[in-house]
Amino acid sequence: AVRGPPGPGLSAPCLCRRERVRAMFYHAYEHYLESAFPYDELRPLTCDGQDTWGSFSLTLIDALDTLLILGNVSEFQRVVNVLQEGVDFDIDVNASVFETNIRVVGGLLSAHLLSRKAGVEVEAGWPCSGPLLRMAEEAARKLLPAFQTPTGMPYGTVNLLHGVNPGETPVTCTAGIGTFIVEFATLSHLTGDPVFEDVARKALKALWKNRSDIGLVGNHIDVITAKWVAQDAGIGAGVDSYFEYLVKGAILLQDEELMSMFLEYNKAIKNYTKFDDWYLWVQMYKGTVSMPVFQSLEAYWPGLQSLIGDVDNAMRTFLNYYTVWKQFGGLPEFYNIPQGYTVDKREGYPLRPELIESAMYLYRATRDPTLLELGRDAVESIEKISKVDCGFATIKDLRDHRLDNRMESFFLAETIKYLYLLFDPDNFIHNDGSDFDVVVTPYGECVLDAGGYIFNTEAHPIDPAALHCCRKHKQEQWEVQDLMREFYSRKKSKKFTLKRIPDRGEGENAKDPEDSSSDKAGEKRNSKKSSHSLLSCPSQSFNSKLAVLGQVFLENT
Repeated sequence: AVRGPPGPGLSAPCLCRRERVRAMFYHAYEHYLESAFPYDELRPLTCDGQDTWGSFSLTLIDALDTLLILGNVSEFQRVVNVLQEGVDFDIDVNASVFETNIRVVGGLLSAHLLSRKAGVEVEAGWPCSGPLLRMAEEAARKLLPAFQTPTGMPYGTVNLLHGVNPGETPVTCTAGIGTFIVEFATLSHLTGDPVFEDVARKALKALWKNRSDIGLVGNHIDVITAKWVAQDAGIGAGVDSYFEYLVKGAILLQDEELMSMFLEYNKAIKNYTKFDDWYLWVQMYKGTVSMPVFQSLEAYWPGLQSLIGDVDNAMRTFLNYYTVWKQFGGLPEFYNIPQGYTVDKREGYPLRPELIESAMYLYRATRDPTLLELGRDAVESIEKISKVDCGFATIKDLRDHRLDNRMESFFLAETIKYLYLLFDPDNFIHNDGSDFDVVVTPYGECVLDAGGYIFNTEAHPIDPAALHCCRKHKQEQWEVQDLMREFYSRKKSKKFTLKRIPDRGEGENAKDPEDSSSDKAGEKRNSKKSSHSLLSCPSQSFNSKLAVLGQVFLENT
């Protein structure tokens, strides 16, 4: 892979750390290409690959926009060709609706909107059309059957070929219901098809409708009956990105209703779950503490607080979480706050990004050097503990640094990206609006790349300005069709059949000039298919205090 040059404007320590992060990316990325592609993920201890979330070459999709953030336009262009030629969503695979949306749909949408900046020859009508947009739309349509429930809340798993399996569990985690508005609204605005945003909004509002009298939501709910199956309320696993998407959806869409929903939740969260700048798990109807633990997934919260301007509270909570990092050299999945130590069987750290993500947001808001220290510590810890010959391995136990044979795709999509952006203040992602592009489309002028990017929960940046590029054209298109319907109905003619007017340029995309004939990835594509995948949220019977994946807390009954 050809690596982009370092940029100007950095202090020597930041430049040095940024280049270390760049080297970390390529150590992982190149070994994925050599040893794991076309599988979803790299197994770094055995130097081979495995499918985990649906047989999509997931790491390649997840790493695509990171390539551009690192400045590697030639590899971005090559991977775009590889994905167009190799990824197929018409497969008999049971896929997580949540994971497919945030990683696949989100990754493809982000790459589509960044294509022009990456030097890809875009087709007429971009950003309202393009091959990556069509791929994102195809993947999202495969998920729509999951939303066909009496409540509008989706099943957690869908078969990409056959829809929802007849015996599929109706129990879905809260995050698996409320984490669609960023990707689906973007799709609706770019394609002109409102169905995606409509189902995402209906799911969000169903959760809101079913909150408790004290304003909290639980962890898992039955999407058929709307009965809460796991009644523990908190900000962590199984719930987290629901709150995140209320804020980010509000910013992306300038939607006051979504923000007011979050602010009401925020009041209840402060009232019932916050103790000394920690956030505990409580019973959703009573507010009584059920689990006094901190989960590593909760570390996104200070970054989210910074987005609503609550920086002082965000910093205090961040510093609590940072003390845990310094204690172990990483964040254990569960940390018992009163005991000040890990929870049994939850001592691992799969190289999650959340604390680094919060550091990146807070550093943009405060320039506090403590946040750079976290970034430094993260680089040192990950390289010292996790780096192996074929990549970076999940840390199975932070107490003795045993490793597990897995490198999740979010390591390249999120952890590396947020570290790099923390140390690269001049990156285009941080644009303050002083620089922008005016794109001339067949439908008028469109301002893009002016900054204000909204990261989805897999750290795929969405340019909010792009959502306004296609709206005028689509509205005019449907107005014309309405006039035509009225005209033909008056004539009562049977000779005419109205069809959706296609976008200009919806034909075959021109070949990208980058030739993929030499790619390591393109030679291995058709060797296997997986018949099933892991679930994003546990759906097992609830027969213990902690579920198998440690994401559900139950009351004793």
